[in-house]
Amino acid sequence: MDRVWPAPAAPAAELTELYDYPPDLRRPFVRANFVTSADGAVTLEGRSGGLSGEADREVFALQRAMADVILVGAGTARAEGYRGVRMPAGHARLRERLGLAPVPPIAVVTGSCWLTAEHVLVTDTEVPPIVITVASSPVAHREALAAAGVPVLVAGEHRVDLPAAVRMLGERGLRRVLTEGGPQLFGELVTGDLVDELCLTVSPRLVGGMAGRIAATPKELDPRVLRLASAVQADSALLLRYLRAH
Repeated sequence: MDRVWPAPAAPAAELTELYDYPPDLRRPFVRANFVTSADGAVTLEGRSGGLSGEADREVFALQRAMADVILVGAGTARAEGYRGVRMPAGHARLRERLGLAPVPPIAVVTGSCWLTAEHVLVTDTEVPPIVITVASSPVAHREALAAAGVPVLVAGEHRVDLPAAVRMLGERGLRRVLTEGGPQLFGELVTGDLVDELCLTVSPRLVGGMAGRIAATPKELDPRVLRLASAVQADSALLLRYLRAH
């Protein structure tokens, strides 16, 4: 990979320099990670993984290695076949150096408390997922998850209160928040002005079709202004990193 901007201090500058979180966080810092085609499609054949190349997958894995928790919507967890995170040896050493837990949990946002104790996110994982749901979700589902060792956070009555959910994660010491979507969850995070950083890979593909965009909201919002923090290119893919402008 070649850094385009800002110019590296040395040719061997590591990606960890770019993708580390701010030090001494006192509140949750929400980073979003997405990949799109050059014509703006967020999926190929229904999955974002179809747009990823080697460089994007490398950064995807690095971002997971530097996070306290990975926040996803239930639809994305189902469509992308989410399982518990597996940490390669090199990334395990990085987490140890950063003082992080060995493996970050997956936090699933689901108003219906969709996840079950038999799902692979619960059964095929090194660390239990976290379920973020609402008070009106089925009590029996919540109790079954809790009995399986899954923390259940209730944020809101009928609709997940994302500011409250992010705050709850912070109260658990999970301040390095990485969200991998999907578009509805990201749209709600944008609406709530909860996004501190956007990492966006532009894949060198034109796919057409009717695929959606990275953020889905019921109506157009007042623009959230970002500033470019870094740009990296690899095999014609452009890996951009934006921070909130203020």
